[in-house]
Amino acid sequence: MEMSLKKIESGLYLVVDPSMDQRMLFHKLQQILEQKIAAVQIWDHWLKPADKEFVIEKICELCHAHHVPVMINNDWQLLDEFYLDGVHFDETPGNLEEIKNNLGREFIAGITCNNDLTVVEWATQHKFDYISFCSVFPSSTSNSCDLVSFDTIRKARQITSLPIFLAGGISLDNMSKLKELDFDGVAVISGIMNQDEPALATKKYLALLNHTL
Repeated sequence: MEMSLKKIESGLYLVVDPSMDQRMLFHKLQQILEQKIAAVQIWDHWLKPADKEFVIEKICELCHAHHVPVMINNDWQLLDEFYLDGVHFDETPGNLEEIKNNLGREFIAGITCNNDLTVVEWATQHKFDYISFCSVFPSSTSNSCDLVSFDTIRKARQITSLPIFLAGGISLDNMSKLKELDFDGVAVISGIMNQDEPALATKKYLALLNHTL
């Protein structure tokens, strides 16, 4: 499946929960996409597996109309079935070469890092496109992640030139605490998707991000 890839380099990385009411999900996403965001990731949180095809195809349709790449969380096999742009791994895959051979096409690859810098080294060695640290702050949607120390993020910048995204509990109120770090973007889910006016929330995040970076 040939696609024109748009690399993820910096900005606001939106994570969406596919278990959300579909009409609400698509409506909010359409509003958010009026702003310039870096990417959309479909979180691996399916309550109704039968809806996967419709939800993925609709999200890809909406995002690609705005030239925004769509990532799938973990389930790399879906890249063979849909016009997804890449996969975001929560853990280092032991069969990366097999994945590449099975897909037979280029794709964007990202991975979640915590306080283990060997994951940063691994992602750099395997020429991933970006890394994402989780969880920077306490978060209800990232409750499986330990808190990442700022010192870890500083050390990561010393050992990699990959774009660094920060995720987990990042709100409009605590964005200013990130100023001391060298990073490229933030990943947000509830701070935007749970808002009544997601487009306005997106604008506010982007304004703070532009001021912080």
